[in-house]
Amino acid sequence: MSPLNSLVLILYSFSLLAIARKEFVVESSDEEPQHYHTLKLSSFLPSSMCNTSTKGDKKRGSLEVVHKHGPCSKFSKDMLTAEEIQTQDQSRVDSLRARLTLNTGKHNTLDSKTTLPAKSGITIESGNYFVTVGLGTPKKDLSLVFDTGSDLTWTQCEPCEGSCYSQQQPRFAPSMSTTYTKISCTSTECSWLTSATGYRPGCVSSTCAYAIQYGDRSFSLGYFGKDKLTITSEDTINDFYFGCGQDNEGLFHGVAGLLGLGQDKLSLVSQAASKHGKVFSYCLPSQSSSVGYLTLGNDGTASNAKYTPFSTVGNSLYGLELLAMYVGGTKLTISPMVFKTSRMIIDSGTVITRLPPTAYLALRDAFRAGMSKYPRTNPLYIFDTCYDLSNFQTIRFPKIGVLWGGNTYVDVPASGTFYVNGISQVCLAFTSNSNDSTIGIWGNTQQKTQAVVYDVGARKIGFASGGCA
Repeated sequence: MSPLNSLVLILYSFSLLAIARKEFVVESSDEEPQHYHTLKLSSFLPSSMCNTSTKGDKKRGSLEVVHKHGPCSKFSKDMLTAEEIQTQDQSRVDSLRARLTLNTGKHNTLDSKTTLPAKSGITIESGNYFVTVGLGTPKKDLSLVFDTGSDLTWTQCEPCEGSCYSQQQPRFAPSMSTTYTKISCTSTECSWLTSATGYRPGCVSSTCAYAIQYGDRSFSLGYFGKDKLTITSEDTINDFYFGCGQDNEGLFHGVAGLLGLGQDKLSLVSQAASKHGKVFSYCLPSQSSSVGYLTLGNDGTASNAKYTPFSTVGNSLYGLELLAMYVGGTKLTISPMVFKTSRMIIDSGTVITRLPPTAYLALRDAFRAGMSKYPRTNPLYIFDTCYDLSNFQTIRFPKIGVLWGGNTYVDVPASGTFYVNGISQVCLAFTSNSNDSTIGIWGNTQQKTQAVVYDVGARKIGFASGGCA
């Protein structure tokens, strides 16, 4: 049987920022200034122009982080509706929780009995930030969603022996790269796929075959290979292991694949460890019209970072210990057992933070009290605390603070407090889990403008204010 037919058998049987940062948050009033933000409402207005000025880019090991649906993106410039964002975000949350629920230590085997049916495929679609890297010799630029919740990096490849979705750039053609090598089924590296994907690898004409399925039942399957990865002109990895996808099903649209930043040995973090010491950081911009950065290694940009220890949740997710929350400088009355029972992970792909209901209700009620002079308006899907601010030029609102493990106190940035569906519907950007035992997720909205530093070797995560605009 030809390699093509063998693989097919396996495949089918298994805003220019509206105003500068210094104008975004203006001087607070004399009344408890350290516990409140005062924000110009004009900063909520979307921009149709791209602002590429940011801190942390143009350095060795550093990539620009771009919002997929903003004016800096090469993909669709149309912003998603609030309903679409929240539907996709919930799918992402369900995907992460499914990984934890099914993490029993047993692994599926990629063989003739394996089936991987496609469903909605929006897990990757919900990853709203991407970076562009080069792959192969000569290098081909590929835009990949970067994901702290995944380990294996994969991209769509020619000749696409199964099914491939539409992407903006040409698909990677391994036959055109002088440095591409297929990985043998009997190699040690092939066996690494089990922990990185949850599936034991298959074998097609002596070539290692991978499969990875997400919580919404979208999937990628193909050959396992290695090639030269170009991060910047001065920073390359000669033997970078990745999935060369031949059947990639779901609404992945536009991007070429996924860049895995988890803790497994096949993640980019581990594969770049000899150069960068298993350290990486990123900053997500306050608006989709600006760019942030993803940096490998410790370049000193976040020298003011406050660190908290992290734990491994599931196979390789980044777990945090949440001890307490504050609103307007006042500690909320929440039993420590609430956070200990639910646990918490930090994720680059989840948009909105999920809290245990006991914690969320305490946060919501305190925040409402601090916003009592502003008129409430209708809820927006998962958001139950929304305001009509159309008659105001500026607003003053309480800071939300979190106390992480190690007694590390960090304020949520002003830009990470609200979800804005127009000035007439500005909502508190947190939501509640269904019960106190469901794991919490610290989402990317609450990480905006912070330099978030992952020191995987030292098992700690740092937060530094003012990482980008």
